[in-house]
Amino acid sequence: MTPATSLARRLGVGDAVLIGLGSMVGAGVFAVWAPAARAAGSGLLIGLVIAAVVAYCNAVSSAQLAAVYPVSGGTYVYGRERLGEWWGFAAGWCFVIGKTASCAAMALTFATYVVPGHWLQRVVALVAVAALAGVNYRGVTRTARLTRVLVACTLVVLAVVMVVLYSSHPTHHSTTSTSPYGVLQSAGLLFFAFAGYARIATMGEEVRDPARTIPRAIGIALVIAIGIYLAVAFALLRTGDPASTAAPLAAAVDGAGAAWAAPVVRIGAALASLGALLALIAGIGRTALAMARNGDLPRRLAAVHPRYQVPHRAEVTLAVVVGVLVLTTDLRGVIGFSSFGVLLYYAIANASAFTQPPDQRRWPRAVNVVGLTGCVVLAVTLPWTSAVVAAAVLAAGLLVRRFTTGRAGSARN
Repeated sequence: MTPATSLARRLGVGDAVLIGLGSMVGAGVFAVWAPAARAAGSGLLIGLVIAAVVAYCNAVSSAQLAAVYPVSGGTYVYGRERLGEWWGFAAGWCFVIGKTASCAAMALTFATYVVPGHWLQRVVALVAVAALAGVNYRGVTRTARLTRVLVACTLVVLAVVMVVLYSSHPTHHSTTSTSPYGVLQSAGLLFFAFAGYARIATMGEEVRDPARTIPRAIGIALVIAIGIYLAVAFALLRTGDPASTAAPLAAAVDGAGAAWAAPVVRIGAALASLGALLALIAGIGRTALAMARNGDLPRRLAAVHPRYQVPHRAEVTLAVVVGVLVLTTDLRGVIGFSSFGVLLYYAIANASAFTQPPDQRRWPRAVNVVGLTGCVVLAVTLPWTSAVVAAAVLAAGLLVRRFTTGRAGSARN
């Protein structure tokens, strides 16, 4: 890498934890409960535990790999180094397409909570994308600072909501039926909420002392997120039926006789969505940078800004694509689409970690096997429409690479 395509190491453990936590909390707490509860019925907590176990296996595999390959790109790099360039490309492409759609979803979620009206919501969502892309453009330290503020505000709001729900009387409601398939599908959907720790690994080139910082940051962020999700899940099941509404937290506080808290939930959802969008833009930009360096995306995207030390062309391109999606697409089913892509991404991470020699290992290979198996099982149990569309987009990317950048890569080798 030349100075024009390398990044500066400016992030410590605290910054890395907050970037990962901002992604997970923003994506999960306000977006995933309703579809997961509809799939799982009374087995929602079982689905959450399964998602957490798979996420843990994926996290430790990613941490083990990131300690050895502390550069931008995450599993795109790990797959190339351990399994071959095609596996790396598949991982990177899954990450880029799934998380680009998630960016649009987070922007639209933000707009839905702050403004009424279909047309105005899309405009506000577009403004949010442009503003946060601008923050990322000015440097990763600004990204970390703003993420710290957004995460803190979100956690304060969640604390208020939890106090309201746990201090209210439990509501008795009918128990809905469940099935093993439904529970697994809910786990696949809930996995969407845990995928934020990928942002830490994809930003490995900007972390100080990565062999120590990345494993610690991933573990801390994941444990905190699991604790938050368990607390929220118990509270929702205690006070109502999270499957009955698209905004179960707001409905729960209203049902608990605390209508004053509904605006607090609305504000929290908006802030969490912004935090997730900010971290997503940063992570996708770094993966695109890594792919462009190897010719798997246009090489112009590999440029790093000489002053701000960010992949500015990749981030501007991403902002444009997300802006088009925000203005033109109704992203129903985006959680399933994103989960499918990210589960395949982590399946490749687990397979890559499995091949590491003993001197690079921190955990036994059984963890990689459990993670890989869990990713594949959860991916195939997702809603079939989301899985089919995501698989088609993945196949399209592989075909394009086969006939364009793949030839260039082969020529270089």
